[in-house]
Amino acid sequence: MNCIIVDDEIPAIQELRYFIANFSSIKICGEFDDSIKALEFIQRNSVDVIFLDINMPKLDGIAISRVINTLKQKPLLVFISAYKDYALEAFEVAAFDYILKPYSETRITDTLKRLEGCTAEKCCNNRLTIWKNEKLYVINTNDIYYCKAHEHEVFIYTKSDEYKITTSISELYKKLPQNIFFKSHRSYIVNIDKISEIIPWFNNTYVLRLQGIEAEVPVSRQNISQFKNLMGI
Repeated sequence: MNCIIVDDEIPAIQELRYFIANFSSIKICGEFDDSIKALEFIQRNSVDVIFLDINMPKLDGIAISRVINTLKQKPLLVFISAYKDYALEAFEVAAFDYILKPYSETRITDTLKRLEGCTAEKCCNNRLTIWKNEKLYVINTNDIYYCKAHEHEVFIYTKSDEYKITTSISELYKKLPQNIFFKSHRSYIVNIDKISEIIPWFNNTYVLRLQGIEAEVPVSRQNISQFKNLMGI
């Protein structure tokens, strides 16, 4: 596994370099104090992990992460910042972790241990970190029943809880495991492992009932053919 460090403060780069070199087997393949040059490097080279400062000149860390999330091969993102105010934005772009400066040895080494042996698909697609009631909750994606877009918000439903995010439903869909989640409608995503009944509806559409909950999820006409193939109908 390799990584790059992106920070405009040289002492911060040096300190993080020390922890990575002495407490992990992760290889540092680049260090950047210029966010544009870092982004150019990421687009040309295979990078597994990016340690990324949020307060960067030119392009800040959140802006860089949004570009990175459009890449076919997405590195894991570990944000590093002196400010906790950006935590919500960081996890909305599927950050692996968010570490505050000054660095705590215990905090850094814990993150490094979790990174080792981990791939972006395994670590990012099996969990979501969501802000609710002034706390960050980590949700196993297998526990999600369905997601619904309403106006400018998206609601995520587990069997017993509801979470609200501001990410678009299309962006959320990209973060979910494609083998178990299906975008059945422009406003709905469903966990196909939670489907208990498929009910024919008007205009050759379907309504889906889910295990143990009252909600119903529509399948639009545009998605019927893909849904049938997915379910072997």
